[in-house]
Amino acid sequence: MTVMESKDFSYFFSDETNARKPSPLKTCIHLFHDPNIVFLGGGLPMSKYFPWDNLQIESPLPPFPKGIGASPSGSKEDTCHVTVKKNETTKAGETNDIPLSRSLQYGFSQGQPEFLSFVREHTDKIHKMQYADWDVLATAGNTSAWESTLRVFCNRGDTILAERFSFSASLYAAEAQGVNVFPVPLDEHGLIPEKLEEILDNWNPEAAKPKFLYTIPTGQNPTGSSLSDDRKTQIYRIAQKHDFLIIEDEPYYFLQMDAYEQDKSRRVQKNFSTTEEFVASMAKSFISIDTEGRVVRLDSFSKVLGPGTRLGWIVGSKQILDAYKMLHEMTIQNPSGFSQSIVAGTLNRWGQEGFLDWLIGLRREYNEKRDAAIDALYEYLPRSSFININPPIAGMFFTVNIDASAHPEFATTYKSDPELVEQAIYEKVVSSGVLVVPGKWFKSEGETQPPQPASSKAVSDPNNIFFRGTYAAVPLDKLRDGVRRLGDALYEVFGVAK
Repeated sequence: MTVMESKDFSYFFSDETNARKPSPLKTCIHLFHDPNIVFLGGGLPMSKYFPWDNLQIESPLPPFPKGIGASPSGSKEDTCHVTVKKNETTKAGETNDIPLSRSLQYGFSQGQPEFLSFVREHTDKIHKMQYADWDVLATAGNTSAWESTLRVFCNRGDTILAERFSFSASLYAAEAQGVNVFPVPLDEHGLIPEKLEEILDNWNPEAAKPKFLYTIPTGQNPTGSSLSDDRKTQIYRIAQKHDFLIIEDEPYYFLQMDAYEQDKSRRVQKNFSTTEEFVASMAKSFISIDTEGRVVRLDSFSKVLGPGTRLGWIVGSKQILDAYKMLHEMTIQNPSGFSQSIVAGTLNRWGQEGFLDWLIGLRREYNEKRDAAIDALYEYLPRSSFININPPIAGMFFTVNIDASAHPEFATTYKSDPELVEQAIYEKVVSSGVLVVPGKWFKSEGETQPPQPASSKAVSDPNNIFFRGTYAAVPLDKLRDGVRRLGDALYEVFGVAK
């Protein structure tokens, strides 16, 4: 099958991006590694003065027969040994390690080649890219990548779209740059395509159209919802119709799970006979259905290896990634060299199959933790019609949805204001010794000037509030205890008898 080149979406670039000139110093940095060149052209310190001579790391060895949480013993049977030298070339699977003399030096703003080759192959294996001129670019994680995204595309006063409830740090980052975040309704299955299309079909023609949709499609933060393949296809069609980009922020993509089964006797853990079967089970991504280069995908190791690696990658058209690279050359320079050497050294030894084995192991762990959390919610929370639990099929979060108007003092003490009820519940659960966070912390409320029709921001359930909790951060016994404390607090706040 012949795949086409991406479309030119440079008309979405910000004034900053259009004004940025390539750094002339970066155009010659590759000559530093040319043995025929005496390099006197840049302020690069000699690597002999880097104090670190080598890195030695141990990790579990694929296929992780004792589970991904088992500590390696140090033996060759269950331990992957990584030794990265400063100046020596060491083997890492079918390639080489990134020597410290290079990873700790200036240069390689797109990312170290040994790292990029792994994530490039991984991306094509998982998403089966649909256009020819795509590539990957290393980042310092999705938070940094999101800030770069705002600078690459947005001017002050521009509008973007996001789920009505979205990751608060992303919303605040946009607002700080003067970007309006216009909310799109979502339900237990994620962003609602029909509502998105209705908003755009009725967009005030005197206001500039949104430049892109920011979405967390899988295990959405904070709601825990996940978009179906069908909804993604509908949303992509709407993006083509109304001509906007899609920024898919996907740190939770590989934390997909089996559907929750409340009857424990009927639970069957899904096992995969091959990694190909595992890949085939994954939800489609927006990037996998993109034939135009309209999607920019933010990927991260934060939830699958460790947040402190501060390492991830962007997938997109080469034209768009060039704009990110030019920005990074003048901002982050490049992600941490230590992280790139360690992560690439580990993954290239594990291989693509070994990394997928790791991800399969993560799926098993999160299945168990999700089940324990939802079991406890059904056990300890009031069994009342005003409380709704939506078991997630991906990610780290569960939500408890509450009809605030069911509070006996809703109209009096709380003046029919659901956020006052929400605050009272929050204060009570904290005093009860557990932390879940109120949904209002994640609300996107931006507006255009001139404003959009009132119907575009109408809410069907204005008295619904929710609290976000996570099953990722604590052992199972503490998880159950935390949910029990949450339940006790709700019984007390609503005056419900056990």
